[in-house]
Amino acid sequence: MSAVMEAQLALARAVGAVSRLSGGGGTSLPGKLLVKIAPSAIASLAGRLPQGSVIVSATNGKTTTAAMASGILERAGIRPVHNQAGANMAGGIASTLLTAAGRRGSIAGELGLFEVDEFWVDRLVPQLSPRAILLSNLFRDQLDRYGELETIAERWSLSLQEPPGAEARLVCNADDPLIADLGRDRAGVVYFGVEDDSLALDRMAHAADAKHCRHCGAPYVFDAVYLGHLGHYHCPSCGAKRPSPTVIAHSVTLEGVRSARFALRTPDGEAEVRLALPGLYNVYNALAAAALAVALGIPLASIVEGLQRTRAAFGRAETVTVDGREMRILLVKNPAGANEVLRTLALEDGAHDLLGVLNDNVADGHDVSWIWDADFEVLAGRVRSATCSGTRAPELALRLKYAGVDQARIRVVEDLSQALRAAAADRPADRPETPLYALPTYTAMLSLRDLLVQRGEASSSWR
Repeated sequence: MSAVMEAQLALARAVGAVSRLSGGGGTSLPGKLLVKIAPSAIASLAGRLPQGSVIVSATNGKTTTAAMASGILERAGIRPVHNQAGANMAGGIASTLLTAAGRRGSIAGELGLFEVDEFWVDRLVPQLSPRAILLSNLFRDQLDRYGELETIAERWSLSLQEPPGAEARLVCNADDPLIADLGRDRAGVVYFGVEDDSLALDRMAHAADAKHCRHCGAPYVFDAVYLGHLGHYHCPSCGAKRPSPTVIAHSVTLEGVRSARFALRTPDGEAEVRLALPGLYNVYNALAAAALAVALGIPLASIVEGLQRTRAAFGRAETVTVDGREMRILLVKNPAGANEVLRTLALEDGAHDLLGVLNDNVADGHDVSWIWDADFEVLAGRVRSATCSGTRAPELALRLKYAGVDQARIRVVEDLSQALRAAAADRPADRPETPLYALPTYTAMLSLRDLLVQRGEASSSWR
């Protein structure tokens, strides 16, 4: 390695250290500086990884899927270099590589495992030259930042048509029509999907996307709908249909907010998987991680053990104790994700206490109209109390009112610290052990984490 690159790495590390000492965190800052002073740094550092890199992208579940994949790799004896804090744009990935980079061209890891923001896939594929790309789902999210789903799908498609994207092993969700289309004319695609009619919804949710064939524009016929627009489908006009997956989840059992289990079928055999994470959405995340592992040639035993050892990342069904009360944190950031969280809560008995935190910062999307496409109605009659906080707390309170929640049960406390104290203290007299469910948007989740760390009720570590 040149002396110039060594100096650039040292400068970026020093900036990160100063940022951390000043309380700035430093997750992405050193990487941002590095790519500014050394534009080829990501490619250069990724080139040190002896087993190359893989990319994980999706609208929902990227962080959890990547965490599951990391656990699988570790069980298989492969040391990943992983952006586990979720900083998934160029700066965050450069920071991850910078942290792992050693002297004289060494690096502390064998395989790069990079969660990548949907809008950065086409820019990072040429730099990382991944050996595999996992594309899990596309849901409507932050339209003011990303535009419609077709915009992202087109960018992904173009990045997959030219080297190095064209040379990567592609792993796709067969149940998502837009994602499945990206692999139709490509050899060697590993498709994954759910096959369990007991999970099928009686109708497609209002918030569902990708209802029309990307080839001819005709409406798809959905033979089964599992989650949003994910399911089994075919086009009666041109004949396009769901590809047959080789990595399958069936016999799925959802166990409320605590766990889920399913039978995993792969080309190497079948095994039961018990997840310490709830909901069908986490079954899909596990299935995606398993399919990526299959594409990398990892044995079934390592896949199952890695999945079963995965624990919740912060905000993704994690449990903390607040003022002596159990609080479960369930990230909600778009209609599809919110609906699955609400569907999971509906499996729990009794009335619920909610702390909803709705922000409209850049990373959330300034447009919060998506809350009107989230089916809060499924819980309306079972809400004992709802504390609404965040920068758009009144809008959330209004949404709950129109969903049918008794207005007397709704309160607006815009300051998060005050809202947390009030919600935690308001316990039902006859069931004081009842948990509090926190439903924050993305930046609200980060603020909640910082607050809990300050209070000593959460670890300062992301894992």
